[in-house]
Amino acid sequence: MIAKAPGHSADYLKPLCGLPISTYFSALKLRWLLDNVASVKKAVEEKRCLFGTVDSWLIWNLTGGTDGGLHITDVTNASRTMLMNIHTLQWDVSICKFFNIPMEILPEIRSSSEIYGYLRDGPLKGLPISGCLGDQQAALVGQLCFKQGQAKNTYGTGCFLLYNTGTNIVQSQHGLLTTVGYKFGPKSPAVYALEGSVAVAGASATWLRDNMGILQDVTDTETLASSVEDTADVYFVPAFSGLFAPYWRKDARGALCGLTHYTRKAHIVRAALESICYQTRDILEAMNKDSGIPLSLLQVDGGMTSNNLMMQLQADLVGIKVVRPSMAETTALGAAMAAGSAEGIGVWDLARENPETVGSDHFHPSVSEDERDIRYAKWKMAIERSLGWHEEQPKSMPGTEKVKE
Repeated sequence: MIAKAPGHSADYLKPLCGLPISTYFSALKLRWLLDNVASVKKAVEEKRCLFGTVDSWLIWNLTGGTDGGLHITDVTNASRTMLMNIHTLQWDVSICKFFNIPMEILPEIRSSSEIYGYLRDGPLKGLPISGCLGDQQAALVGQLCFKQGQAKNTYGTGCFLLYNTGTNIVQSQHGLLTTVGYKFGPKSPAVYALEGSVAVAGASATWLRDNMGILQDVTDTETLASSVEDTADVYFVPAFSGLFAPYWRKDARGALCGLTHYTRKAHIVRAALESICYQTRDILEAMNKDSGIPLSLLQVDGGMTSNNLMMQLQADLVGIKVVRPSMAETTALGAAMAAGSAEGIGVWDLARENPETVGSDHFHPSVSEDERDIRYAKWKMAIERSLGWHEEQPKSMPGTEKVKE
């Protein structure tokens, strides 16, 4: 597909959809299914195939499925398919033509907060379905990031940092994605965001446990990392399948730099925690350049935020206050807020919500700016060493024929 784009540019469609051409998004997955799965191709030809993201599948089934189910999605989920025009908030004819995807199989795009339909069956039969948001956008809402310039970072197996740009569409020049943040009602304007994604965050702890045997349990990371004062100058780049924002380098691979006879497993575990914080700083640096407005605080959520050491390391390595809410799982909260504030529901007044009531724990930087920048420069050195490692190899390596003979 990139070869098909003018200039072989992965960013060819970015002005329309906000995203680079990548297998990370839905369009190429759908194109692959149409090309490689005969049953899918046949279903499309017979006009009995529908395509959507998980929200579409859930709403379809909850509202009746094959017996009158609704085939819909919301603007935030649609904005991550690479098929929606982020200006018109509708499926883009030219993009669908580029991927050769039949538009009739796509769901209707709706706002993030309205009554879509009603539960068809079960103990909650008749209950309205009125909120629909993508995972990270829901966390943005749950963190009450309703003002331009507010941002949140969700720490899970990966990391996802969203920065509210208001009603302005900001096209990143520094490797970030442009996405829809939310749209509260059919008549309300869409609010946009810049997103930076980190491929490996909590997944690095899983790798240390399952692949390396360094951890007995992923919850041991804080205890083990706290047993040493620092990483002993060890840097861990968890680029197991390349690097995401702001680098977007598929050729990068994992690197562990600075090992000495003194290095212990605790240093490696601490370096893994720091790698998450450094990758977050990478994205914040890019956001500052794109928006021109440096963040004064970072709101955080997700399972890994229960690690107090990592939250303190995050504050130290980005140099701003980190605020953790009393409810870490703000994604579910955001979806509930969208549903409860929908017209005709009215059980949640978002205008009265105060962000100060969300944050419960504050982590302040405890290292000097000089120390922070020196450590970050070393991280950049480690990133450089991880690049260019993976190259597509020819099917037959030179000289192997003779060896086989």
